[in-house]
Amino acid sequence: MCEICISQIKFTTDSFESENIVKEKCKSLFPVENAFALMEFQKEGLSRELMHNLKYKGRENIGNLFAEWTIERLHFKEKPDLIITVPLHKRKQKKRGYNQLQLYADNISKHYAISYDKDIMRRNFHTKAQALKVFSKRVVTKNLFSLNKSISGKHVLLIDDVFTTGNTMSTMAWEILKNKNNKISVLVMANDEG
Repeated sequence: MCEICISQIKFTTDSFESENIVKEKCKSLFPVENAFALMEFQKEGLSRELMHNLKYKGRENIGNLFAEWTIERLHFKEKPDLIITVPLHKRKQKKRGYNQLQLYADNISKHYAISYDKDIMRRNFHTKAQALKVFSKRVVTKNLFSLNKSISGKHVLLIDDVFTTGNTMSTMAWEILKNKNNKISVLVMANDEG
C-alpha cells in the first residue's frame, strides 16, 4: 500500500495499557485489563473500504496487512496468555469461505508468541451481521456464544474486527469470566465511535 493511501487512515495513538476510548467502552460492559484499537473506523474512507473488502469481498489477505500495522504499533508490558477471536456461525463461514479474523490473529499469535485457539469459542446460532442492523437494534441475544472447553487462570486477548456497541465482545467476555480466575483484554482492528 502506498504512503499516500496509508496517510488517509486514522491510526490510534493509544497504547495497550493506557486509558483509551475502547477500554472505557469495555469497562461499562465487563471487567477489562487493557484494550487497543488499530484505527478509527471512518464511515467514508479507506478504513471502511478495507474493512468491507476484508469481510464481504473475499479479500482475506487484508488481515495480513492489518496485522502488520498492528505489530508496528502494539507493545505489551504484560503479554496475554491466549488469543480468542469472535467466531462466525458455521453457515456464515461456509458462505464467506473464511473467518475475516483468522489471518490477523494467526499473525498476532506468531509474532508475540501467544497461543491462539480458533475453536475454543462457538457461536451457537446464526444472526444477522451487526453492521447490517439499525444501530438501535444491535442487541446480542443471550447465550449467543459458548466455550468448547474450560479456561482457567488465563489472561485472554479477545480479538474482533470493529468495536461499535461492544455487545458481541461483552457476551464473549462474560462467558470467559464465568471462571473468576480469568482476565480479559481486547484488541480490535477498528473502533467505530458511532
